[in-house]
Amino acid sequence: MDNAVEEKFKIVVGLEVHVQLLTKTKLFCGCSTKFGLAPNSSTCPVCIGMPGVLPVMNKHAFELAMKAALAINCTIATYTKWDRKNYYYPDLPKNFQISQYDLPFSSEGHLEIETSQGTRKIGIFRAHLEEDAGKSMHDESGGGSDSKVDLNRTGTPLLEIVSKPDIRSGEEARLYLEELKLLLKELEISDCEMQEGSLRCDANVNIHITMPDGTIAATPIVEVKNLNSFRAVEKSIKYEAQRQYDQFQKDGKVYRGLG
Repeated sequence: MDNAVEEKFKIVVGLEVHVQLLTKTKLFCGCSTKFGLAPNSSTCPVCIGMPGVLPVMNKHAFELAMKAALAINCTIATYTKWDRKNYYYPDLPKNFQISQYDLPFSSEGHLEIETSQGTRKIGIFRAHLEEDAGKSMHDESGGGSDSKVDLNRTGTPLLEIVSKPDIRSGEEARLYLEELKLLLKELEISDCEMQEGSLRCDANVNIHITMPDGTIAATPIVEVKNLNSFRAVEKSIKYEAQRQYDQFQKDGKVYRGLG
C-alpha cells in the first residue's frame, strides 16, 4: 500500500479467532476429535442432532477455556448460559449451533503486542465456548461432481476470542495472532495447527477518513472470513483497506458523524 495514500485514512480492525481446544473428545459427546479419521466415522446421535438426545458438557473443554480466558486477562462471569445460533447449512445437521451470545463466561480482557512503535494493548470483548460445524467439500475443478459432507468436526470444542477494533494495520493483526498462538500453545490449550483447522480467523475491516471539515467518515465494515494463515490475514487487511478507500474515492458512500 502506498504510504501517501495510507496516511489519508486510519485502518480499524477487529479479529474473531476460533481456537480448537486440545481435548480428546467433542464438546457435548464422547466422539473423538482426532484429525484425519475416515469421513463421518466419528459421529453419534448427539453430535449429528438426532431427535431426543441431550448434550453432556465436556469438563476438560471448559477448564481449558477458563485457562485461556485468564491468560488473556478476561473477567470471569458469575453467571453464564448457552444459546442456540439458528441457521441452516448442509454440514450443520441440527440446524443450530450451541454457542454463547449475551452472557459469555468471560469478557473484557486484553493482549499486549510489541510493535515497531512500542507496546500496544489490544482489547478483547469476550472469549466464549461453542461447538464447530462439519465440513463441506466441493468440486472446485468445475467438473460438476457432487458436494460431500464430513460431519467428523461437528461438535468439536471451540473457543472464540473476539478482539475490540483496536488493531490499526495488517502487521498488528499478524503480531496479535502470533502472540495469541504462542500463549495458547505454551499453556497447552490448543495445538493451533492452522492446516488442520485448529486455529481460524475472521477479520472485520473498515477505514476512518478525515474529511475537510474535520469530521470522520467511516466506511461500512467488511468481514473477511476463514483466513487460514497469519500472512493471509495481514495481506487481506491491507487489500481490503485499500479497496474501501478506492471505492470511497469513486462514490463517497460512508457512515458519517463520528467526529
